[in-house]
Amino acid sequence: MGKLVESLAGDYGCEVAGIVDPLVGKDGVDSDRWKRVPGVPGIDIAIDFSAPDAVMTNVPALARRGFNVVVGTTGWGPHEPELRKIIAETGVGIVAAPNFSTGVVAFEAIVAHAAKLLAPQTDFSAFLHEAHHQAKRDAPSGTALQLKDAVKSAGFSRPIDVSSTRAGYIPGTHTVGFDGPAETITLTHTARDRSAFARGALTAAQWVKGRKGWFTMRDVLGL
Repeated sequence: MGKLVESLAGDYGCEVAGIVDPLVGKDGVDSDRWKRVPGVPGIDIAIDFSAPDAVMTNVPALARRGFNVVVGTTGWGPHEPELRKIIAETGVGIVAAPNFSTGVVAFEAIVAHAAKLLAPQTDFSAFLHEAHHQAKRDAPSGTALQLKDAVKSAGFSRPIDVSSTRAGYIPGTHTVGFDGPAETITLTHTARDRSAFARGALTAAQWVKGRKGWFTMRDVLGL
C-alpha cells in the first residue's frame, strides 16, 4: 500500500516528504527521501498503512507533532476511544476507515438500504462473506465488520452469519446476502486491485488538510 500511495501521489498533487518503514534504512527511516524533520512546517499529512499494534504508537506520536493523519490500517477498533481522546487533545484531524475505496463506501449505503427493506421480512436471514489475500492479518476484515454494523443499524435484528477466506493474492471481495425460503439476494463488491484503496487514501489526505476532528470516508465523500 505504501508503494502504491507513493506511485500515485503525484496524480493528486501530493509529494512524499519521507517514509518510515522497519525494512528501510536506519531506524526505519529512508534518509534519502526524508526531506524535512517531523514537526517542521511543510509536512501536512501522514498516511498509515502499517499494522494494528503499530497504530497505537504511530498515531499518538504523529498527532503530538501536529500531523493530520489518514489511517488505513484495521484491527485496532477496541482502542478507538483512546485514539479519539488523543486526537481531541492535540487538535489535529484524522480520517480513519477500514476501507478507502469509493465503491465500498457506496456499497455500504446500498447494503444498509437492502437491510432496511428486508428487516420486516422475518423469513429472510442474512450472511456476509469476505475474502482477502493470505497475508491479511485480521479476520473478519474491518470492512466486513462495518458492513455487519450497517445491516444491524438499518433495523435488521436477526443473526448475521459472517465468514472469511484468506488465500493467494485476493485484493478484497465482500458479499452480503439475504436468504429466504425460496430465493436469495446477494450484493457483492470486488476490488480488482489495491489501487482503489491508495487513491481513496490520497483523496482523504487532500480533504483532511487543515481540518480538525475525527472523520471517516463518508465525511470525505459527503455521504
